[in-house]
Amino acid sequence: MSLEYALERYPMTHRLGNGSNCTIRPLKKSDSPRLREFLLAVPEQERMFIKFPVDDEAFLQRWCRQVDFAEHLPLLMLQGDRVIGEASLHQSPGGGKRHIGLAGILTLPDFRAPDVTTTLMEEVISIARHAGLTKLETELNGDRKVAINTLEQLGFRQLVRLAGYLVDMKREAHDYVLMGMELITDEEYAGAG
Repeated sequence: MSLEYALERYPMTHRLGNGSNCTIRPLKKSDSPRLREFLLAVPEQERMFIKFPVDDEAFLQRWCRQVDFAEHLPLLMLQGDRVIGEASLHQSPGGGKRHIGLAGILTLPDFRAPDVTTTLMEEVISIARHAGLTKLETELNGDRKVAINTLEQLGFRQLVRLAGYLVDMKREAHDYVLMGMELITDEEYAGAG
């Protein structure tokens, strides 16, 4: 099981359902301007789980230069130089949840086709398996019904739903949804056989 092995397949080209090509690859140190543009274009209610200030350009530049793929692996989907989707895998190096990955996903409103979300999440699931994780979770704003439906089709199920638990920048309440899935690890990944 190796994260490095999983990353060898990138960058990869993917054809979207609309016939256009895009590239999927891990974040690069030079991506901070395009990542910032992307994050600011994502609706505010969908940015609730980003743990850094997206409008702070200097912070984002530092973060991109120092990102540690072993703990936080951001995958970008680009159409040309424009980021249209981002998925990430967070891993804990120790503790009681070190076997559980946390996935996050964001897409631009113009690219809400299920194949963008599905493709990015399938890549995160594959990387999580290679990293030896046995469970994968994701946190969402309960208003994201299409994303929740797509995740359920991929094998996630709702673990927790807390009504009105989240509060956005306008002080409006939203449901918190925690979804999870068991990662069935192939013998190849587990090193058995």
